[in-house]
Amino acid sequence: MAASDGERRPGRFDVIVVGAGIMGSCAAHAAASRGARLLLLERFGRLHTRGSSHGESRGTRATYAQARYLPVVRLARRLWDEAQAEAAVRVLTSTRARGASPRSSPPSGTAAAPRPPKDRRGPGRGVFRVPGGLMAAVSELGGVIQATKAVGMFQELAERKGAVVKDGTEVVDVTKRGEGSILVKTASGEEFHGAKCIVTVGAWTRKLVKSVAGMDLPVQPLHTLLCYWKARPGRRFPTFASYGDTHIYSTPSAEFPGLIKIAMHGGSPCDPDSRRDATTGDVDLVEPVARWIDAFMPGHVDTAERPVQPQPCMYSMTPDEDFVIDFLGGEFGKDVVGGAGFSAGHGFKMGPAVGRILAEMAMDGEARTAVDAGVELEHFRISRFVGNPKGNLKDF
Repeated sequence: MAASDGERRPGRFDVIVVGAGIMGSCAAHAAASRGARLLLLERFGRLHTRGSSHGESRGTRATYAQARYLPVVRLARRLWDEAQAEAAVRVLTSTRARGASPRSSPPSGTAAAPRPPKDRRGPGRGVFRVPGGLMAAVSELGGVIQATKAVGMFQELAERKGAVVKDGTEVVDVTKRGEGSILVKTASGEEFHGAKCIVTVGAWTRKLVKSVAGMDLPVQPLHTLLCYWKARPGRRFPTFASYGDTHIYSTPSAEFPGLIKIAMHGGSPCDPDSRRDATTGDVDLVEPVARWIDAFMPGHVDTAERPVQPQPCMYSMTPDEDFVIDFLGGEFGKDVVGGAGFSAGHGFKMGPAVGRILAEMAMDGEARTAVDAGVELEHFRISRFVGNPKGNLKDF
């Protein structure tokens, strides 16, 4: 779909991506790699900390209660490796991945953890204690991703392919001017013309989609807390996920030596434009984590002082906690593609796969890579909310 050099005009692009977090940056790289004249627009500063794509540690693993995510994770891991090779930069460090879940409902992508020989103790062995009624498990594809560095890597790779990255540019309107003609307007009065548009604005999705398409897409921003706890000296940790009534996850901390990130999946509804930065008063996001640490990691992580480095973060989640990867439809038809509901770490690990899929949908009207990888996109359609506000939860 890329225009030839002779067809290219100033201010005219093949694909305009709105939102330069991990999903938008990966989509920009994927489209630019195919020769598309690409514009990537970001409302805030480049590599900002206002959304969900910043920091130094995002975990990756192939453990999910829903088997539909396994092919996405596996595709993403291949694309992470390819991008790192292309950039000659490493942003993903492989680690062991362990977990615990009810024996009656183990997540997909896990295998029961064998008892290690006493003379072989890797990261996590001898650290975690799994209470009765739960099953210990190991997972493939464990790792820790340097989030901010990863976003920057994909933006730089896109720029090498000729993409234009423009930050400090708030998009306020997207309109269709004819088949294959999209007009994007900014708060400063700038106008950009594109054949196709990809919208990946995270926690601002609901506001922007409502404004430009009149559609109330149920993507709820959530205020959450990343908790960094003091680890006892000499301990080594894998990535870890505990499933059950409360979902707890942990990753080794690259940004704070001597600490480990252990936090709870979830949070409280917030407005992304007036979200508080304070970390006090978040008892509901701290106490369950402290209890989990005392039960699973007694004597290895200090909970007496509570988290020594709490950091506010923001999720964006749908009612069923599944992604949105779809054409906006309506008057936009297949000219505007939306990606949303990626939470924070939940979706971050899958960024390269989602970005490739979004780029193919915009440029080709379909995602051949998803089909080839066994990714079933019907689970991520907007239509699942029509007549059923809980989406895919109707299946349970």
